[in-house]
Amino acid sequence: MNENDIGFNAHSKKIMASYSMGNLVFHLVDGIIVFVLFFFYESEVGLSSWLTALGLVIYAIWDAFNDPLVGYLTDRPFKFTKKRGRRYPWIMLAYIPWIISFLLIFTPPNVDNQWTIFGWLVGTLCLYDFLESVVTVNLNSLFPDKFRGRSERLTASAFTVYIGFIGVVLAFLLPPILIVYGNIGTYALLAWVCVLISFICGIFMIPGVKDDKDKVERYLAKYDEGRQRESFFKVLKQTLKQKSFVIFLIMYILYLSLTHLMTGSLLYFVSYVLKAETTTLLIMTLLLLIGGLISIPFWLKLNHKLGDNRKTMIIAGIMMACSALPFAILENLTFILITIFLFGFGVGGYWVMIEPVFSQVIDESVVKYEQRREGIYNGIRIFFSRAAVAIQAITLAIVHELTGFAQGSETQTPLALIGIHIHMGLIPAMFMATGILVFWKFFDITPEKAKQYKEKIIEIGL
Repeated sequence: MNENDIGFNAHSKKIMASYSMGNLVFHLVDGIIVFVLFFFYESEVGLSSWLTALGLVIYAIWDAFNDPLVGYLTDRPFKFTKKRGRRYPWIMLAYIPWIISFLLIFTPPNVDNQWTIFGWLVGTLCLYDFLESVVTVNLNSLFPDKFRGRSERLTASAFTVYIGFIGVVLAFLLPPILIVYGNIGTYALLAWVCVLISFICGIFMIPGVKDDKDKVERYLAKYDEGRQRESFFKVLKQTLKQKSFVIFLIMYILYLSLTHLMTGSLLYFVSYVLKAETTTLLIMTLLLLIGGLISIPFWLKLNHKLGDNRKTMIIAGIMMACSALPFAILENLTFILITIFLFGFGVGGYWVMIEPVFSQVIDESVVKYEQRREGIYNGIRIFFSRAAVAIQAITLAIVHELTGFAQGSETQTPLALIGIHIHMGLIPAMFMATGILVFWKFFDITPEKAKQYKEKIIEIGL
């Protein structure tokens, strides 16, 4: 145990792996939504581009209220907290309903009415989002509380990346294997397969998502002192006044806007620009994911050498932006495959660093307010991830409308193909470049500050 870890109890790698199973499920089901949903409702079900986009915007607005409120409420102790834990009961309560609600999204009614389909899209997405919030807000809130030392966080983060990447692999590989263009029933089959995988993962997840009893007792002791009985709006205002958190959120939403827009564009890019079959999509996604997986040891080694989470994240972000931009013009398959591999390499760096950087933000908040509010911080963070879904939908709708994209057509005009290039490469690269610039300029948690925060947390007993 290194000097930064003094005072923090370590967990076994089995516990880290078990905890990470929840990350696998999240990346699987959420990845399918990002990858397939817009294409499914627009090109297969026949819902107009604008109604599909509007449905996703309503989904994001719902999330604006839902996630922070879920985080605030679950930060509080309940009658079961001392015996069952702070996070574990909520995760277990909502888990099965959550994965069932995912199935409903891909089984819309077989009717020829735009507003009925639109209502189904909005209703099932909002139900899914509420249940997902209960699970993921508590799952993500557990990370900085459970894993506290710098080296332990990096190790746990590596587990969540590797195991979570399995979910990303499945999210990319299952659609081209199971989906048949023009056959809506194959999308329902895809959803059923995801539900089965999620159920199995849920069983293995149980040991890793149980709260540490000693940490729960310290939390309850502090709460009993009366320091955490504050209104939702006061707590929300305090979180949004924390500079490091706001900068993290700006970077995070632009990073997700990049990945959501590129993954959501892949089906259009392969189908219309390359005029290729799902086999090509399968090869592209495999190379992206292989690039990400093999990059993880490199990013861990680089971070260890630099000793600075911020610098590592900036380097990964620059690589992502630079490898996204060529998709604005590329049509040669060989160059496309090389570029998407490099893009995946950059994505791996971001995956490794997201949780350690966010955990530093949490540490700063604990020192500043002498309270643990992981729930509301994660609620706001998840809301911003949903905002990226809305940005993806709005971008696709605007570009398609301006360039004359023809819904349901097997071919597109040259202008529509240029539009696909734009939302596949140019716009995502601009998102990432902006996020990195803001993060580089304003995120100020240095390694020295991070070490001071850890020492102070030990001192105040949280």
